[in-house]
Amino acid sequence: MARTFSKGKYEIIMQEIEPYYNWRHLYVAEEDPRSSFFGKNYSEFEFSQTVYNYFIHPQWDEFGSDTLYLKILYADYDLRFVIIEFIGEWNDVLENDIKSLKENVLDDLMLEGINQFIFITENIMNIHVMEKDYYEEWHNELEEMEGWVACINTLDHVEHEWRTEGLGQYMFFYQFEKWRTYLPLHFYEKIAQRLNFLLH
Repeated sequence: MARTFSKGKYEIIMQEIEPYYNWRHLYVAEEDPRSSFFGKNYSEFEFSQTVYNYFIHPQWDEFGSDTLYLKILYADYDLRFVIIEFIGEWNDVLENDIKSLKENVLDDLMLEGINQFIFITENIMNIHVMEKDYYEEWHNELEEMEGWVACINTLDHVEHEWRTEGLGQYMFFYQFEKWRTYLPLHFYEKIAQRLNFLLH
């Protein structure tokens, strides 16, 4: 039986939250030689990763954090964008998640030319921010590449914490409830259109 915990007014069944899978006919990170997760094998039945001591679905990927996991849903190296979904708690205080994320995933993508990052953040339950150094470094690198970061469907208290800590200058926040109804290219175009309007 799946265990649950409360996320504000929501009741979440951790084991049942899978990374979005309806784009897998278009892109699979473990089959992408440029991906940090190339060649990884997954079990559909062995639950070993946890958030808040609750098991999560085995399709999520580790990147060096004990509380935050991700899935690269789609990468387009010609248009230079990636869509990454997250689950868990973003904790820079205890885990230094931004450091692990940048060094183990984002830097590799940027070396391949990726400069536009769409983060699906609706399953980030909490965030704890300590220092801005890695955010500022990443922001400066993206500025040189004419890139950006967009966070989609961030929970109100998580977005508030990011903004309170002064990180709103490094990323954009959008509510896009029906993103799953789009193909990744169309989804990207919707976000890019909004950002290009703001940035130019």
